[in-house]
Amino acid sequence: METKKLKREITLMGALSTVMGTVIGAGVFFKAAAVVAHTQSAGLALFAWLLAGFLTICGGLTVAELATAIPKTGGAIQYIEVTYGKLPAFLLGWAQSIIYFPANIAALSIIFATQLINLLRLSNELLIPLAMMTAISVTVINLLGTRVAARVQSFTLVVKLLPIIAIVLVGLFIPGEVTVSLVNLEIGGDKSWLAGFSSALLATLFAYDGWLNVGNVAGEMKNPVRDLPKAIILGLSFVTLIYWAINFVFLKVLPVDQIAGNLNASSEAAAVLFGTIGGKVITIGILISVYGALNGYTMTGIRVPYALAMQNDFRFSPAFIKLTRKTYVPLLPAFLQLGIGCGMILIGSFDLLTDMLVFVMWFFSILIFAAVFILRKTQPDLIRPYKVPLYPITPLIAMFGGLFILIMTTVTQPILVLSGIGLTLLGIPVYYYGKK
Repeated sequence: METKKLKREITLMGALSTVMGTVIGAGVFFKAAAVVAHTQSAGLALFAWLLAGFLTICGGLTVAELATAIPKTGGAIQYIEVTYGKLPAFLLGWAQSIIYFPANIAALSIIFATQLINLLRLSNELLIPLAMMTAISVTVINLLGTRVAARVQSFTLVVKLLPIIAIVLVGLFIPGEVTVSLVNLEIGGDKSWLAGFSSALLATLFAYDGWLNVGNVAGEMKNPVRDLPKAIILGLSFVTLIYWAINFVFLKVLPVDQIAGNLNASSEAAAVLFGTIGGKVITIGILISVYGALNGYTMTGIRVPYALAMQNDFRFSPAFIKLTRKTYVPLLPAFLQLGIGCGMILIGSFDLLTDMLVFVMWFFSILIFAAVFILRKTQPDLIRPYKVPLYPITPLIAMFGGLFILIMTTVTQPILVLSGIGLTLLGIPVYYYGKK
């Protein structure tokens, strides 16, 4: 019934803009600090950005097969439920509700507050209060209604491309202060190559976050068989090129030790390129970009617990499906998401929060990659308008890349891994307790 209601109106250009708009966020400006800190090497840092883009493209092409075969509202949750059952699907929704979206909101609020303090020369003691005020303001905007939130999203979608374009175009054509070697993949500092590179790769993947949803438009595309793989390959390839280019510029105008661990590196690079006033203008553009990304995660995150409650399988469903009177926004999910996000602001840092959400989501991503193999065996008659190219090589690359990330993160950051797994497994008693 749901599939019949979908209108196939999205063209290749529409799908391409959706892919790029979903993926490009705040990470492109702020993950350079973590990547360079882990590698202490310009060449290895740039290689990490390229490899993360390649893994993202393989993952996007793999998920697109499921998206065209199961074009249902809910995306990844639906793929998990069809393949593994309701409990794993609930755990994905649970992990998104209590880890993924709140951690994104907390991390982006911290980044916004950090940049605002840097721009206005405020005291660092205001970081936590400003971050919380930022998260609260975006939630209030969303409670005013989807139309208001969508307008904010549309405005920031355009604005966020301006500082990227300005930095790349100017940075590539002016003489650099630093010589960047692209072939030197040696690691600096006292870390082993494997530990440093895996941590850098995990950091870059936050900037590519959002790729899991690129296949969600499949059911509304005019020609998904022809256009969806093109949109994924072109869109994610262009994103990879942009990310590589802007990080090349950062490394070209600032020394490695000035970028490593410095969340203000993008603003400082802009100041080098455009002068003090120009740098401040670019920083304002970056702030608007971050706020837009924060608004997007808030708007979509509110609807995950609402969608779970709409299944009406849980005792707490009636409370979670109540909408605001005039604006029809899920009220309790909004407050729950904001409360967890503010708690994470108090206890976490930008890099810690993003590493946790990337680890948890890549765990479920591997299950989704494996679902392509499972469904081809268990449901060979399932209509697949699009099939992943170079099967089984493409999904295997995505799976092995994900496994590498999980294994190395477990070795290098075991507490973070245990925290993510523990919070996810808490969903099991919640699931059974909440069922009717």
